[in-house]
Amino acid sequence: MTLPLALTMGEPAGIGGETALMAWLRRGDGLPRFYLLDDPDRLIRLADALGWAVPVRTIARPQQAVETFDAALPVMPIGRTTAAPARPVLADGALVLRSIERAVENVLAGNAAAVVTNPINKDVLYRAGFRHPGHTEFLGELAGLQEPPIMMLAGRDLRVVPVTVHLALRDAVAALSTRMIVHAGAVTAKALGRYFGIKAPVLAVAGLNPHAGENAGLGREDIDIVAPAIAELRGEGVDARGPLAADTMFHAAARRGYDAALCMYHDQALIPIKTLDFDGAVNVTLGLPFIRTSPDHGTAFDIAGKGIARPDSLMAALRLAADMAARRHPG
Repeated sequence: MTLPLALTMGEPAGIGGETALMAWLRRGDGLPRFYLLDDPDRLIRLADALGWAVPVRTIARPQQAVETFDAALPVMPIGRTTAAPARPVLADGALVLRSIERAVENVLAGNAAAVVTNPINKDVLYRAGFRHPGHTEFLGELAGLQEPPIMMLAGRDLRVVPVTVHLALRDAVAALSTRMIVHAGAVTAKALGRYFGIKAPVLAVAGLNPHAGENAGLGREDIDIVAPAIAELRGEGVDARGPLAADTMFHAAARRGYDAALCMYHDQALIPIKTLDFDGAVNVTLGLPFIRTSPDHGTAFDIAGKGIARPDSLMAALRLAADMAARRHPG
């Protein structure tokens, strides 16, 4: 891979900075080259406070990251932060968003291979005027999408896609529609072929209700909403199977029968993957005109600045972004 990965700052009071420092320290473990869009002085202070020997070098162009990475952590400055570990500051919100915007600009301009995002603190951003439910929706707007992008969580042994995401459970049930399921399934199938090298992907589609509704004995949603979506996807050439009882979809033998599980709400998807691969699961945004991955954890204010956060998920996100870029084919 000749282009570096663009890694965003994330919430500067969280663990993103120290996991990035740790990832660079473990660059000999086959890690792809990356650069941070961040405050170089913040990273220098953080490395010094933790006693880590991480030379930080300011760069003006992404390509300089390739030349710099082996000797120093490349950082493209986006402004001066004021937060301390575990102490978020409202004024830093604009810099957090600027980091994301510039990373996307770099990738769309063909100067970086993919965007990898560190966790953000939505409460701080909301108070600063942020109007999106999360990263995924913001990235969709930056990309100018007419349809919402799709969130996938990918681990070693499982990939899951929640059709409804950050909604209260009662709101998720009310919002679920055949169209949403078809959109999520079609985007997922296309991405599995384009970025994961799976020529004929199989989607396992979970039912909404226990036991997939037991033939309407536990609700009609699986008959009236989910089953028609599966039929439509199959009509479009997608190998979608279900509705399946969610409580029997995720054991080892079941997982061998499909390439991704399409789930109806947030926890139906995230509980199994976080149980199976809490430290290695990666958040992937599908449907964007560029690759975006992210570690599957939050800002972890409770351990920020202590040097005990694990970089596994960030390193997995960097590796997956590089793998997706290497496998990508037009379409």
